[in-house]
Formats: sequence, structure tokens, C-alpha cells
Amino acid sequence: MSAAYERVQAARAKGRPTSVDYINNIFTNFQELHGDRRFGDDGAIVAGIGRLSDMPVTIIAQEKGQTTKEKIARNFGSPNPEGYRKALRLMKQAEKFRRPVICFVDTSGAYPGLGAEERGQAEAIAENLMEMMTLRTPIISVLVGEGGSGGALALAVSDEVWMMENSIYSVISPEGCASILWRDAKKVKEASECLRLTAEDLYSLGVIERIIPESGRDFTAAYMNLRTWLKKALDDRAGLSPEELIEKRYQRFRKFGSVSIQNEVD
Repeated sequence: MSAAYERVQAARAKGRPTSVDYINNIFTNFQELHGDRRFGDDGAIVAGIGRLSDMPVTIIAQEKGQTTKEKIARNFGSPNPEGYRKALRLMKQAEKFRRPVICFVDTSGAYPGLGAEERGQAEAIAENLMEMMTLRTPIISVLVGEGGSGGALALAVSDEVWMMENSIYSVISPEGCASILWRDAKKVKEASECLRLTAEDLYSLGVIERIIPESGRDFTAAYMNLRTWLKKALDDRAGLSPEELIEKRYQRFRKFGSVSIQNEVD
């Protein structure tokens, strides 16, 4: 079996911790906030305020749910436009009060339904991308399961992006890629390898800054490591001005895809 496809299966595995598990095990005094003030509340996005040790932070997470009832209520982790607008509302609130923002990414992609398109799905995602690039407060994003397409990127325009060891991050699902390139969904294993979607692949490409080790089904150590590393990353940014934060974030994305070409002169 393809090593990359094994990671795809691990990222989707039943019983794998979801974003709410990370929130409950890393933060204290979490208070969830609801609604986008335009249409409604989206259960696929859990957002609110909590404490990381003694530091107040804003937490925004895509949530798939564990039970069948939860998955249906959470739309299987595929947000509607109101979910992304709720996320942006909380980000702008965090900016106002200079609270750092921590995002947990876990979605196969934004919901592609008719209602979502009618309510401006593409615009909601694009607005998040634009606003996050110039948000005047620190942002860290952690991929904890699947990171699919623009639906994931809408919570990952950050100062740093980290991935759990068995998470994946890609512009398209392996199934979608196989259907488009080979017109054969059975080519999903080959597609998984071509997409370079594993944490190791993306770290080597410079797309992410850190891989969080996992240890089987016991995530206790992973939660502890994340708490420690998140606190350190935010403490390191405490002395930076908003302008310095924005410039560093801008340069992070500018370097993607860059190559060094050395011309030989006779």
C-alpha cells in the first residue's frame, strides 16, 4: 500500500481526536461564541475565547464530530459561508483586543451545496484569505486531520502552520485528483503519492514549520507538546509590532515556490 495513502486513511480514521478534543485538552475556560451576525451559526466551525496557560487566546476550529448525530450536526466538518464569516468575526475581535488566534484545521473542504454557493461561499473564503494576511495579531494554525483545498486554507493563512504527524494537507482530495487526472477513482493511491500531502512532504517543501509527533491512539503527549510549543511560539511574537507580524507573514508566503537559478558565465 502507498505510504501516502496510509496517511490519508490515518487522517480519516474513526476515533481520531477531532478539534474539540484538542480544545478540551489544551485550553482552559473555553467560552464558545456563535453566529456570523449575517445569516446564522455553523456547527462545522467551533470558535470562542479561552486560556493557554495564563494567556487569553481566540480559538477557531473546524469540527467533524465523532458520533453519527454529531457528524450530521457539524455537516461532517464542511463549513458553509456563515462558518467562515463567524471565524473572521472572531479574528477581527481578537485583533481589536490583541489576542493571539489559534486555528485547528480539519476538513475535507468547504461545503459545495447550492445554498452555500448562493450565500457566497467563494467570497467568504477569499475574504478570510485577504483579512488573515494583514491581521494585526499573531496567528498559528494546526492541521489535526484533513486539510482540503480552500476550505482548509481559509483558516491557515498564518504566521506558522503545523501538522499532526498523520494529518494531510492538499489542494484536492486524492479521490478528486484521481478522477480528474486518470478518470479512475481506483488510482487514489497513485494520486496520494503525487499530491505530496503528508506532513513530511510539506515540511521538506517549506509549506509547514512543525510536525507534531503522534503515539498511537494516546494523544496525551501530543496535547502536552502542542500546549508547550504554542505558548512558546506566541511568547516569541509578544515583542513584535503589528507591522512586523504582517511583514513576516507576507514574506512566509512570498517564498513559496521560489527557486534559485545560478547562471553559468563562460
